[in-house]
Amino acid sequence: MSLTGIVKHVFQSRPKELERYDQEPLVLQDTVWHYLVKEARDTEFGRKHLFSTFKSYDDWAQHVPVSNYEDLKGSIDRMRHGERDVLWPGSVKWYAKSSGTTNDKSKFIPVSEAGLKNIHYRGGFDSVALYLKNNPKSRLFDGRSLILGGSHSPNYSLRNSLVGDLSAILIENINPIANLARVPKKHTALLSDFEIKRERIALETLNKNVTNLSGVPSWMLSVLTRVMEISGKQNLLEVWPNLEVFFHGGVAFTPYRHQYEQLIPSEQMHYMEVYNASEGFFGLQNDPTDPALMLMLDYGVFYEFIPMDMIDKENPTVVPLEGVEIGKNYAMVISTSCGLWRYMIGDTVKFTQKDPYKFIISGRTKHFINAFGEELIVDNAEQGLKFACEETGAEVLEYTAAPVFMDDHAQCRHQWLIEFSKEPDDLAVFASILDKKLQEINSDYEAKRYKDITLQPLEIVKARKGLFNDWLKRNGKLGGQHKIPRLSNSREYIEQMLKE
Repeated sequence: MSLTGIVKHVFQSRPKELERYDQEPLVLQDTVWHYLVKEARDTEFGRKHLFSTFKSYDDWAQHVPVSNYEDLKGSIDRMRHGERDVLWPGSVKWYAKSSGTTNDKSKFIPVSEAGLKNIHYRGGFDSVALYLKNNPKSRLFDGRSLILGGSHSPNYSLRNSLVGDLSAILIENINPIANLARVPKKHTALLSDFEIKRERIALETLNKNVTNLSGVPSWMLSVLTRVMEISGKQNLLEVWPNLEVFFHGGVAFTPYRHQYEQLIPSEQMHYMEVYNASEGFFGLQNDPTDPALMLMLDYGVFYEFIPMDMIDKENPTVVPLEGVEIGKNYAMVISTSCGLWRYMIGDTVKFTQKDPYKFIISGRTKHFINAFGEELIVDNAEQGLKFACEETGAEVLEYTAAPVFMDDHAQCRHQWLIEFSKEPDDLAVFASILDKKLQEINSDYEAKRYKDITLQPLEIVKARKGLFNDWLKRNGKLGGQHKIPRLSNSREYIEQMLKE
C-alpha cells in the first residue's frame, strides 16, 4: 500500500462531518458564537462589553461595536508587549504582519494557539480531506509538498512576541513530522529576500518528487518559471511527473489559469482554491466544478455581513449568516478565537447558495472604482479581463486600474495599466471588448458609459515586463502574501507604477 493509502485514513471522517454544513449551518455558527463569548468573557474586552450578560445575538449586536484595525490597535500593541487577557485569554505570542493592499502601515494580527489549531491548521486539514474525497486515486503523500511561504519579520519582534507573515508562522509551528513531507528547507522557506528565495527553492526542489503546490498564484508562477529555466525542460511535468494539485489563494486565479495550464499540460492536474488570510481561514472549494467557496462554519470564526450599500453609513445594518441574500455584495465582519471582535476584514463577498453556504470573493471594501457612480468592483474586472483574453488570445500577468478625473471638458475615464504575458494583436480591440463586457455585467458602469456622456471609453497602458514586481520590490512587498492593488478610487498607486 502507498503512503497516501495509509495516511488518507486520518482524513476520511471529516467530509462526513462537513455534511452538517448543509443540514444545520446556523446551529454550527451559534455554537461558535457561544464558544467565543464564553472563552473571552473574563478578558478586558469581554468585561468592557458585558460578555457575561449575553443571552442572545441581539445582546451581542447591541453591546459590541463593529471594528477595524485602528480600533483594536492599542489593545494589540499591549498584547505584543506581553499583557495578558486583553482581547483573548492568556498571552498571544505570534502576530501576522500584514500591510494589506490599501494601507502601507503594517498591521499585526494576533494569532493565538487556539486560532492556529482551530482556524488555520484546520483549514489546511479540511483542504486535504476534501481533495482526497474528490480524488480517491490521489498519490498526494507519496511525494513532497512545495509550500511557498513568507518570512519572519524580526525587526518587529519584541521580547514577549514574534512577528512574521502568516505562512511563516504556520511553517514555524507545524508538526515536525509534516516538515518531512514538504520542501524547501525551513531556512529557505523563511528567507525574506524573494529573489534569493526563488533561486534556492528552484535548486532545492529540482530533483524532488513534488506532487502538490501551495501558495499565491503570482509568486508560485515566478518560482515555477525559474524551475523551468534551470531545468531546461519543455513543461513542468518533465520535472515533476507526479504533480497533481495546486492549492492556491490570495489573489484571483483567473488571470493565471491559462499560464498554469500551458506550464502543466495535463487534464489530470487539479486546482483547488482556498480563502486563507492573516485574520483566519474562511472558505475552500469543495466542488472542482464550482468556483464558489464553501464558508467554513465550525472553526473559531463567527461571521456577520454588512451590505455594501450600507458600508459608508454611520450605523450600518449588520446581519448574521441567516440574514444574507444570494447575489448581494457584502463586507465581511468576523469575530475569532484570535481576539478579533466584529472586525471588518476588508474583503467583500457575494453568496451563490445557502445549502451549503457558498460564496465568491467579489473584491475589497476599499478596492473599487466609484469615482463617477460606476461602482466597479474586482469581480467585474476579473470577468471582463477573462472575456477579453478569451476573445483575443491575450494573457494578462498583472494589472491595476484607476480613474482619470474630469478635465475642463467634463470628460473622464478609467485607466488600466496591464502587463501582458501574451499581448493582444490589437490593443484597441482588447480595450473595446473589455469596455463592452464591463457594461454588460455592471449596469452602473453601463449607465455612466451611455453615449460617452459621463465616462469615456477606458484607456489601456501597456506595462513593461517586470514593472509590477519592481514596484513591489521598491515598496518592500516582493514575495509573501503581498498583492497588487487591482482597483483604486484614487491615482496614488497607478501614478507610482507609471513612474517605474
